[in-house]
Amino acid sequence: MSEQNPHHAVADDDVAPMSPVPTDPLWVERNGTRTYTGFSGRGARVDIGPASAGAVFTPGELLKIALAACAGMSSDLKFSRVLGDDYAVTIRVDGPKHATEDRYPELHETFEIDLSSLDEDTRAKTLLLAQRSIDRACTVGNTLREGAAVPPVEYVQPRAAQA
Repeated sequence: MSEQNPHHAVADDDVAPMSPVPTDPLWVERNGTRTYTGFSGRGARVDIGPASAGAVFTPGELLKIALAACAGMSSDLKFSRVLGDDYAVTIRVDGPKHATEDRYPELHETFEIDLSSLDEDTRAKTLLLAQRSIDRACTVGNTLREGAAVPPVEYVQPRAAQA
């Protein structure tokens, strides 16, 4: 641990806790040709569609953003403890699409974060603990790494028509 600054103290067992599993429903509703709005039971919304539709996210972009946000949220406590609550980070994620298989074979995350105020030992320990937190608590990354099973889609009557 660094004795230079109390903000630079990093505990060995300081790993991000796993988040509780949200039970709020998630769904998308069609707006038009290949355009949808995604919803959560908490009131969040996101516009989804092909890149040609303008200011929307493609499903692949949402996957990449989910991975970057999950890594950021999982490592947030590590970085805020050594850099302060007001630290800045931009997390970029990219990976080329495999055109014939319609998937991303690899996704690469890059944290743009200023660690210049840290001595080498504190920097190394912070990065190690941040990665441990990401490995433990990033649901999106863990799901992608383990290859979640995705069974065939189920088709049912709309809920209003079922009554």
